Amino acid sequence: MAVNHITEIISWLFLAYGSIVCSGYIFSAFFSFLEIREYKRRNGLKNEISLLHSTNLPSISILAPAFNEGANIVENVRSLLTVNYPSCEIVIINDGSKDDTLAKLIESFHLVKEDSIYHDVLSSQTIQQIYKSTYKSFKNLTVVDKINGGKADALNAGINVSQHDIICCIDVDCVLESDALLKLIKPFLNNEKKVIASGGIIRIANSCVIEGGKIVEVKLPKKFMIRAQVIEYFRAFLMGRMAWSRIDGLLLISGAFGMFDKETVIEAGGYNTKTVGEDMELLVRMRRLMRTRKVDYTVGFIPDPLCWTEVPPNFTILHRQRNRWTRGTAETLWMHRGMMFNPKYGVLGILSTPYWLFFEWLAPLIEFFGILFFILLMILGQINWMFVIGFSMVSYGFAVLYSVTALFFEEFSFQQYKKTTYTYKLILTAFLEPIFFHPFILWASLKGNIDLVRGRKSWGSMSRAGLGKMGKGSTVQ
Repeated sequence: MAVNHITEIISWLFLAYGSIVCSGYIFSAFFSFLEIREYKRRNGLKNEISLLHSTNLPSISILAPAFNEGANIVENVRSLLTVNYPSCEIVIINDGSKDDTLAKLIESFHLVKEDSIYHDVLSSQTIQQIYKSTYKSFKNLTVVDKINGGKADALNAGINVSQHDIICCIDVDCVLESDALLKLIKPFLNNEKKVIASGGIIRIANSCVIEGGKIVEVKLPKKFMIRAQVIEYFRAFLMGRMAWSRIDGLLLISGAFGMFDKETVIEAGGYNTKTVGEDMELLVRMRRLMRTRKVDYTVGFIPDPLCWTEVPPNFTILHRQRNRWTRGTAETLWMHRGMMFNPKYGVLGILSTPYWLFFEWLAPLIEFFGILFFILLMILGQINWMFVIGFSMVSYGFAVLYSVTALFFEEFSFQQYKKTTYTYKLILTAFLEPIFFHPFILWASLKGNIDLVRGRKSWGSMSRAGLGKMGKGSTVQ
């Protein structure tokens, strides 16, 4: 009798948890819709054209770490040089590459050594040399050669060398929309509050046609696992981060493309080289600093597809990525556990950090223990199969509906996948993803927690097929 009572209580707890998760998704969809609709009403093409001709735009330093990017580095840098913005410098940080990354940069952009003066305001591995081009057409390009220290360390070195008050940190192999900087700078302009950071939507470039470093044709990936990631990105950016932006509770700006107020970054101590989730940890630390100082501030988010990146094309690399994301989330929450349920930090303390704890980091663990609990009930013969089938159908239906809603938001907003056949394939993917893709993500997250307990700190190899092959009509698979 006692066993029955305990299992009943646990069952109700799982049901309550699932109900809260579903409620959170519904609210995020509602707030995201409001945010996208308002953004579309406020902004248009004329907005970017007028900004382009403005003489009052702040100058930007684009920081792009590079490690063993010799195969693609020249094309990637040429792509960055075509970004449409009146005043910006591009700082490529060669983070101790062991291939010909630096040699190709020197040769292709006619670089020479320069005795530039910079300040070591942030700790980083030793900068061995700074290079500038002898060609006027590349006058805004700076290449920093340093001892290897990892991405966070490279970005700190780039911040030390950068000349401008706004920094834009990107992955060197990302493809930016030509007006990406013009759009991402908007939150910093004429805002009553101090803007400490701004982020935008990331899209998946796999299978897209790239010419001259630009996306010229958006194609839907043929591989199921990449299409599943397309669905994931729709949910994460159009449904998740849009909603958090609406209530000013955003805790993460993608490390692939984000803009920051350099002064605040420096005051917060720069990127943390001791965590694998340096992008999330930095933003949380900056927000915590502003709340502690009682500064009226905000974090901007642009619901435009500003940056295209390659996602893992196979399960081995995807496992490493999700493993690292899990560890990075846990490390950030632990480092800033003092914010948890603390009304001193407003929305961040009462809502954002508890949500990330219970429904981002702990969700895979709770799901796993739910599976174990189900197996236990089977062994004890306490399964009501009619209830199980009904509950499973409702859960599956809600998961599919949420993904299809994210697809609707994409169609409502920016319509990147224009062919009708693409829409049908994405809907089919939404039906298959909970069955064939989600279990793998669950396993990768569980393994991430195991590695966290073991004290693993490495990123793991994240080799890519390469977005740098940007000749005429090239396609990234």
